[in-house]
Amino acid sequence: MDDSALGERLGARTLELVDLPSESFAEGPASSLVAGILRAGGAEVLALGDDCLLARPAGTRPRALLAGHLDTVPAQDNLPGTRDGRAVHGLGASDMKSGLAVAIELVLAGVPVAALFFPREELPFADTALTPLLARAPEVLDHDVAIVMEPTDCALQAGCLGNVNASWDFAGVAGHSARPWLADNAIERAAAGIAALAAQPPNPVTFDGLEFVEVATVTRIAGGVAGNVIPDRVQTWLNYRYAPGRTAAAAEARLVELCAGHGDVAVTANAPSGTVHVSHPEVARLIEVGSLAVEPKQAWTPVAELTAAGMPAVNFGPGLPAQAHRRDEQVPVANLVRAYRVLEAWASSR
Repeated sequence: MDDSALGERLGARTLELVDLPSESFAEGPASSLVAGILRAGGAEVLALGDDCLLARPAGTRPRALLAGHLDTVPAQDNLPGTRDGRAVHGLGASDMKSGLAVAIELVLAGVPVAALFFPREELPFADTALTPLLARAPEVLDHDVAIVMEPTDCALQAGCLGNVNASWDFAGVAGHSARPWLADNAIERAAAGIAALAAQPPNPVTFDGLEFVEVATVTRIAGGVAGNVIPDRVQTWLNYRYAPGRTAAAAEARLVELCAGHGDVAVTANAPSGTVHVSHPEVARLIEVGSLAVEPKQAWTPVAELTAAGMPAVNFGPGLPAQAHRRDEQVPVANLVRAYRVLEAWASSR
């Protein structure tokens, strides 16, 4: 199949997946669609429970695993999708219906790869479906290497940042706004803490030759009672991204340190960082076969869960990182073809 015909096929498959809504906790129809497409094409499909699927060309046991999540963030008036000669537009086009489309078409073409499809990635780590799956289905881990089809713009992105969420509470003394000297304004206390945190520069960390950037950010704030009341409580929420090499416990301690002297920090979730595997022989060969740029993954991805379970894993997919979660999300058809051809050449030459 030439690249033009392949682009048409991949674009149509991506749009088909985009047009079936699959917001987190509602991935069942998407899981059924993917299973039906693969079975109709003669692939072997294993239903692993909880809307998780493992597929491979019939009669094969590939050693390479492609992995992708079925869910998307909520729609932003971007369904149904559209397609033109250059790109597929719509919810999840880059993150990551395009990656799913490439994995499906590789399996249907008989390329020696297995493909794992799972739900609930776009949620807090406590809701993950992948970690429980890895515990109950050891056949998923019976592969030499995993390629997580997250949006990377066809670069190889290694590792991933850890992700801490926390509340940050500030206490004062309530009072009348006409006599503020008799009160202690929690909003002012919060403002001082937020300003101090914002003054902390990003922390670049080099790990295995790649530079990850650690950052702490206030993402939400709530407080206030009425227009004439000085509030005694303000709550903010924090997000802290930390580099591979820092443990989950050390990350929590670092966040508390960054906020020291201001309010009370309570960690509510902590998704660990992912191990960097650029030196793994199969990863090195993928880089060579595709002449791939190598970058750090400046975000959290399921690479963290796979590497924690002992499977070498990296990120590689056709989606554009800058397009993820946008109202006008899109993916270039050329990227679909590029990702397919790289993975086809890599897997077929193993």
